[in-house]
Amino acid sequence: MKPLEKEFIQVVQEHKSTIYSVCYMFSKDKDEVEDLFQETLVNMWKGFGNFRGDSSAGTWVWRVCLNTCISSERKKSRRKDTVPLSMNIDLFADTDEDTKQIRLLRKRIGKLGPFDRAIVLLWLENLSYDEIGAIVGITTKNVSVRLYRIKEQLKSMSDQ
Repeated sequence: MKPLEKEFIQVVQEHKSTIYSVCYMFSKDKDEVEDLFQETLVNMWKGFGNFRGDSSAGTWVWRVCLNTCISSERKKSRRKDTVPLSMNIDLFADTDEDTKQIRLLRKRIGKLGPFDRAIVLLWLENLSYDEIGAIVGITTKNVSVRLYRIKEQLKSMSDQ
């Protein structure tokens, strides 16, 4: 195995839960999560040789994953069939009270536009406003303003 392949595998192992979480937030069912996960890995591999390390590997993974999910949403009607990968994680199967609350929040977040969804997801992952801005390409102040507006929008949503 080549050194680049080893390094890529290590990055994927370190960040696979982040990748899965982002794909989960941009999907409607388990199959779509797996499709997005696989598409993200392909896009990461395609760009891995060009990753210069100007940002952390984690920031790069977030950016590739969010870009993949947002792009996928734009071209859903043209999507090709893919071979699913098994993640051994199924957030769709849990039925306890906490999971019901998570599903409600996910449903509301799903009503947001892709860019706002990306910002909320990064915020929910406890990233700083500086990190969020670096990942999505906006200023820290703009992150703050957008998050305030998004929170207000989520509060005002009905659950239907």
